[in-house]
Amino acid sequence: MTLLRSTSRPTDRIVVPRRAFLALAGASAGGAALVPSPSASADPSGPFVPPGEMFTLGVASGDPHPDGVVLWTRLAPDPVAADGLGGMPDRDVNVAWEMAEDEGFARIVRRGVERARAEEAHSVHAEVKGLRADRVYWYRFRAAGQISPVGRTRTAPARGAALNALTFAFASCQSFPAGHFTAFEHMAREDLDVVVHLGDYIYESGGAGSIGRAHLPAAEVFSLADYRVRYGQYKADPALQAAHAAAPWIVAPDDHEVENNWAGDHSQPDDEPDQDPEVFRRRRAAAYQAYWENMPLRRSSMPDGPEMQVFRRLAFGDMLQLNVLDTRRYRDRQLQDPAGRWDAQRQMLGAEQEAWLLEGLGASAARWNVLANQVFSFEADHEAGEAVRYGMDTWDGYAAARQRLFDGVHRRGVENFLVVTGDAHRSVAADLKLDFSDDASPVVGAEFLGTSISSGGNGSDSDALGKVWLEENPHMRFHNKQRGYQVCHLGRDAMRTEYKVVPYVDRPGAPIETRASIHVESGRPGIAQVED
Repeated sequence: MTLLRSTSRPTDRIVVPRRAFLALAGASAGGAALVPSPSASADPSGPFVPPGEMFTLGVASGDPHPDGVVLWTRLAPDPVAADGLGGMPDRDVNVAWEMAEDEGFARIVRRGVERARAEEAHSVHAEVKGLRADRVYWYRFRAAGQISPVGRTRTAPARGAALNALTFAFASCQSFPAGHFTAFEHMAREDLDVVVHLGDYIYESGGAGSIGRAHLPAAEVFSLADYRVRYGQYKADPALQAAHAAAPWIVAPDDHEVENNWAGDHSQPDDEPDQDPEVFRRRRAAAYQAYWENMPLRRSSMPDGPEMQVFRRLAFGDMLQLNVLDTRRYRDRQLQDPAGRWDAQRQMLGAEQEAWLLEGLGASAARWNVLANQVFSFEADHEAGEAVRYGMDTWDGYAAARQRLFDGVHRRGVENFLVVTGDAHRSVAADLKLDFSDDASPVVGAEFLGTSISSGGNGSDSDALGKVWLEENPHMRFHNKQRGYQVCHLGRDAMRTEYKVVPYVDRPGAPIETRASIHVESGRPGIAQVED
């Protein structure tokens, strides 16, 4: 599973590899014709004349298992129609899908039909089973005579299967008004087994920005219709569609999918601090519903009002156990007084999720044990000199909960413990210490904080906070504040995280480069080498 290097030549348009995103004409003419099953032809709602091109939001796949994967699309002739229905009528539509072992669809292995329901924004979540482990497949959809773009996906290796290598990318934070999604254009050209998205897939705020990518609707979103419009705007972006079509994704929300810095049943602390939690729960229900409708998630993650099952575990042979966390729903509210951050009663994950995580880590036989985590867990003193200052929205505001987690990892002898994180719009590679105040304290693992796709604008190689972080926090080994994504190459003896960055996002066509490569050796906790 070698890495296919991305081009560093600027381009005026998005160019996606043929394997990842075939044109409609090529898809329909390249192999066996798509023949829907009888149930697809006999639509119980009667003949349907589409009001326009329906597959405007592309295709995606996700949550790969050894025997199957979720296939996603959403019918939306007008993705930003103000009523949130994507330009579709108020009726259900049959959507046929098929999977093949080749991109020309000469060797079709599975077919099926899903009902795109109006109450679910005409989204499709086909949970395909009966596939071979660790195999590449191509897939497409058809509805009312229209055929979708083609996506490429891959099943997970069989549980416990001996692997020599595995490659995944992780990313987060893609503000539409803040910049172009050029990094996703380059990600689509990588040779990846899977992509992990760590949240802030959309931003809930209003704002026009300064580059001609104003949010729709123009104001902050609260209703289900408005959240649907916002997803329609984001998912119509061709670079984002290309990255989805190139590999399966594993996704989890952070805060901006609902509201900035929300916690548990509480709205953000600086906005209506005395708001009735029931009012916020209704908003979260709308946000969760729109999130699920637009992500390649299984039915097990379908929301029930304001509740959604986010934390889950996926295995990739004997190489990777990936623990997807939910660091928003079960946390206590952010502190106003940092003196309480060591309160043992305070929760980041909640008791159930914390126990589930530690039990799974303790029982893992995987070579690499990775947390897909939304806010950074390393300690980050923000103040130069003897004074200290910590952010209250990250694990620093929940120091006792972090200590329980790291103590649990240390007691259980969890090897090759890694954390991948988003949210901060900057990159850091850091050792995770059992006691950050003691230089001699054991290192329990390493964390890779990844920068944003576009949030924060163009960025820079460094800034004042980055310099303070490196000076005041000796466990931090690398810092950068440019935009981009990260690629993790896992092997039996070592792993390498490449920080991929673009020089600008205020206009399209930025090249990509590897800013740094961070190495971890198997059996030796923490960072072994930084190629900066």
